[in-house]
Parts: sequence; structure tokens; C-alpha cells
Amino acid sequence: MEEPVEPYILDAVRTPFGRNRGGLSGVRIDDLAAHPITALVKRHPGLDPARIAEVVYGNSNGAGEDNRNVARMAVLLSGLPETTPAVTVNRLCGSGAEAIAQAARLIRTGEADLVIAGGVEGMSRAPYVLPPIDQALPRDLALLPTTIGWRMANPEFPSRWTESLGTSAERVATEKGIGRAAQDDWALRSHQRAHAAWQNGLHDGYVTECAGVTRDECIRPGTTPDALAALAPAFTRDGTVTAGNSSPINDGAVAVLIGSEQAAADLGVDPIARIAGSAVAALAPDRFALAPVPAIHKLLGRAGRTLADLDVVELNEAFAAMVLSCLDELPGLDPERVNPNGGAIALGHPIGASAARAVADCARHLRRTGGGLGLTAACIGVGQGIAVLLETP
Repeated sequence: MEEPVEPYILDAVRTPFGRNRGGLSGVRIDDLAAHPITALVKRHPGLDPARIAEVVYGNSNGAGEDNRNVARMAVLLSGLPETTPAVTVNRLCGSGAEAIAQAARLIRTGEADLVIAGGVEGMSRAPYVLPPIDQALPRDLALLPTTIGWRMANPEFPSRWTESLGTSAERVATEKGIGRAAQDDWALRSHQRAHAAWQNGLHDGYVTECAGVTRDECIRPGTTPDALAALAPAFTRDGTVTAGNSSPINDGAVAVLIGSEQAAADLGVDPIARIAGSAVAALAPDRFALAPVPAIHKLLGRAGRTLADLDVVELNEAFAAMVLSCLDELPGLDPERVNPNGGAIALGHPIGASAARAVADCARHLRRTGGGLGLTAACIGVGQGIAVLLETP
């Protein structure tokens, strides 16, 4: 039996993450998906596009312009050969990381030596849909939004499973004694670090202009503790989760070039990081905020590593309540190593692309800071978690 081939992140490109109905809201979702693929290929003139064996993209909605396998639409719109196959995967907020994990498996098994993986979400352009109609024009017919959250939930599910994600995250945080001030502090930290990263040029050559937008639109460098404290609870009357300490609704796309060591050598590219493994885990749907924890433990156990070995962790910030709840269950993890350049509360959370962004940021941080071991994790609606382990020499 042949030895497995090690998969590497060779390069990554993303669009800025646009705010809801902001600068990217006029871009069709399939065009948005194609944008970073085109940019990624153009910056490698020695790359024969026909060598790309597959495109794997994460996408959560699939109800609008991202229907019918948006990864394949992105291939056709990006200038890649028509013969390039593509697949769209949906693990909700973990979709982009799932796409990268699947691409890594293609490399590891020898089925491919060069793959583009990533994700897209155009939440501003999510359409309304009609539920199946069992009678002629029922009077209670209503259009349902598809932007985020449950729709047409099965009545067999317990009501707590189909509550809003914010309500569920808030309940877990309350159980742990994580209050409003701590959540607001984490949100402030996210904005400050995200702004500093942009000011220090950390995204130069990585974030590419799209539709005139050159920078993530939801970063609020001027926000203050008082401004965050003044916001009303978003999900329950006396709750702690607000719009300020939650991730926003966004548009964006990410493309990551993943290949074998031989592919890197052929392209003259110094790999950014080795994809050392991935893992998923699941809890009850209303405990989704904690689901990254078992995924992290599973992954580290497989790798024979511990939390103390990690030099950086990208923990996708769906809610500050969720991040702090996970950190409460990961006492061996130094919070200073978590999201050193801000997270989704500030950068944005276009669902299908978010975890791919986090993986790319983790890899780039490792390379920039001298190497080491990094981990990306994300909570996922309906009670799942995903983690990806990266290593840079």
C-alpha cells in the first residue's frame, strides 16, 4: 500500500466580507464564488488551470443564485476549463472547513495533486421561499426568509432544538456564568484586533478587491464599551447576546489552493502549512455552542497533541457567548492565542466561507510568526463542530 501524500495549503485569496446589503450585495452569488478562484489562478502564471483536479466549495443556503451546485457555477464563471469538476458541500457554518478537509483527503489518497477549496455565501441576496403547498392557495400562505436559521422545521423536533442560535448560545453562557460584560469585552477585542490587522497590512496580497470593495465592511474601530453596553438584547428580553457581541450577516467568498509537495515544487511555491488532520463532532442541536470542544479533543487525540502544543487557534466567532463558553471548557488553552487578528464578530460571517477564512488565517499567521502548530474550529448550527489542524515548520 502506498504511503499517504501530505496535503499543503499553497495559497489563499478571499474577497472582502461585505456587510448586509452593503458593497457586495449587488454581486450575484455565483459571480462572488468565482471571484477569488479567478484571482488565485491569475497570481500563479506557471499554473496550468487544467491541472486543478477539483473545486470543492462550502455553501450553506443554496436557495438562490447559489443553487444547483454553486461550486460548478463558479468554475464555469472563473475561466477554469469546462472539464474541471466541482462539488458544493454543506455543513452550515463549518462548510468552508469541510471543503478544505475534503480537498486534503483527495490529496492524501492520491486522487488529486492540486485542488481549490473554499466557500461562498451571499446572505444579502438570500431569497424568500414558499413551503410545499398541499392545497390550492391556502390563506395562511407566507414567504419564508432563507438568510439564516431554521425554516420549515420538522414538528417532531423538540422546540428547544429549533430555537434561534442566539438563544441557545445565551442559555449555555448563562449556565456557565458568562455575563454581558465579558461578551462585550470579547466583541471589543475582536474589532480592535481586526482593525489593527488591516492597519498593519496583514491582509495585503490576500484580500482582493471585489465590486469596488477593498476592506471588510463590518469592522468598527471606533466602538467602545459604552456603545456595546447600550445595545438591546437581541434574542430574549433580559438577555446578554446582542447585535454587538454576535457575528453579523455578510457576503463573501474564499478560495484556497491545496496541493501535494510535488505540486508545490512544480509551481515554485513554498507551502504555507501542512493540513495535519480534521475532525467533526456533534451534540444536541441546542448545545451547538459547545460542539467545537469535542471536535478539538478528537482531533488533538488523533494527532497525539494537547492544547498546550497549539501556537494559534482560530475559533470562529458566531457569538462571543459561544467563544467564551468553549474557552471555559478548554482551560488548557491560552485565550491570548485565540483569534489574534480578530474574528467573525468584526470580520464578518458569510456562513459558507467563514470557516475557510479561519483556516487560511490560521495558516498565514503561523507562517508569518515563524511556524508551529495551529488549529481552526467552528461551531455549526444543528449541533455540530469541526476542527482542522495545521502545521508549519
